[in-house]
Amino acid sequence: MFLPRGVATAGARLLAQSRWGANASVTLGMGNRTSSSMDKSEITPINQIQETITHNCVVIFSKTSCSYCTMAKKLFNDMDIKYTAVELDMHKYGSQFQDALHKMTGARTVPRIFVNGTFIGGATDTHRLHKEGKLLPLVHQCYLKKFGSKNFRQ
Repeated sequence: MFLPRGVATAGARLLAQSRWGANASVTLGMGNRTSSSMDKSEITPINQIQETITHNCVVIFSKTSCSYCTMAKKLFNDMDIKYTAVELDMHKYGSQFQDALHKMTGARTVPRIFVNGTFIGGATDTHRLHKEGKLLPLVHQCYLKKFGSKNFRQ
């Protein structure tokens, strides 16, 4: 069973690269919402992080120079699972995002990996979940919830 390559979950303002680059590297702009009802004071790094993890089954907050981040992305690539990578060192507000992730997860280190809206840990935690057979079911739960079983092939 694997996830279809064509499943796209990011909104129009999320700019994705090819699968072999950063898989789905994301640039989020501060104050970049299109809703006129949204007050500027509500647009915070935590809100943008929440929006990103809500709209994507797998999100990796990463840095391009981080070997653990590369290891985590490789695991998802090897499993043929589409993910969204937010490269904090390439992002204008990367430091603020990292501060927000610290408040949300208890650490500033990267990668910070979210699956199905839930923080699962860093690269080592993610590899452990995979070895225990628990990672793929978490991902599948999200895709089934978002897209239904018709998008899965066995």
